[in-house]
Amino acid sequence: MVVKGEKTKVSNQVKIGNVTVGGNGPLFLISGPCVIENREMTLGAARFLKGLAQRLEIPVIFKSSYDKANRTSIDSFRGPGLNKGLEILEEVKTAIGLPVLSDIHRVSEIEKAAEILDVIQIPAFLSRQTDLITEAARTDLPINIKKGQFLSPWDVEQVVLKALSVGNNAVLLTERGTSFGYNNLVVDMRSIFVMKNFGCPVVFDATHGVQSPGGRGTSSGGQREFVAPLARAAIAAGADGVFLEIHPDPDSALSDGPNSLPFEQVEPLIIMLKEIHRIAGKRGEEVAYL
Repeated sequence: MVVKGEKTKVSNQVKIGNVTVGGNGPLFLISGPCVIENREMTLGAARFLKGLAQRLEIPVIFKSSYDKANRTSIDSFRGPGLNKGLEILEEVKTAIGLPVLSDIHRVSEIEKAAEILDVIQIPAFLSRQTDLITEAARTDLPINIKKGQFLSPWDVEQVVLKALSVGNNAVLLTERGTSFGYNNLVVDMRSIFVMKNFGCPVVFDATHGVQSPGGRGTSSGGQREFVAPLARAAIAAGADGVFLEIHPDPDSALSDGPNSLPFEQVEPLIIMLKEIHRIAGKRGEEVAYL
């Protein structure tokens, strides 16, 4: 377990809005469209996820980006921006009743974002930016840190210590794949085991894990058909939660369509992942007993 001094150590359970994740709790889901395309589609996705949460009795955190600042091309759609995007996320939170998560890219965004968000996400490309992490952590909101494609899992311990250094122990870690040559990622399931040893809840980003960064020249590609098998493997390996980007029509999505799931594929996958999580938890108890 990561420990910073005598007083601050990482928590294996994190309270997010009205749900608690990690520890010996149930499988949880972080999900939503990659980017806020418009109010209607975003709220539609949130309603779908709220229904899923109620039917399957699974904690759901809504995720969508108000600004995709790391798009491949200067011409790519980035989202509605900070102010309009946060307005829409606030509506998801208050009208639909899901806790909300979005990613920040600059220290100057943090104060305003923290007024609405239940979780602040540190993007993978920015996961070593000390000032961004510490200033986000100073809000005392939970922080979801996505492991950079360029980091080993053991390097992430130093990232966690940055959040702990300002007294915030509500940290989630997300595995999203590692650069494997050009325009390709590979997921090493050992990463989940390594990062769980830091004591944080660990999430597997199944949709970004099948991304092909810059694979289409002016945008990223992806292999959607591998989302389900990798998600199953990650939960069996001990992940506490799964991250899925979804869209009503992924082929027309304005960001990350090739690696997003259509709505109709989400529920069957979550049902299976819940069962794997249940079995993996029981097996963990048996191993601990032995």
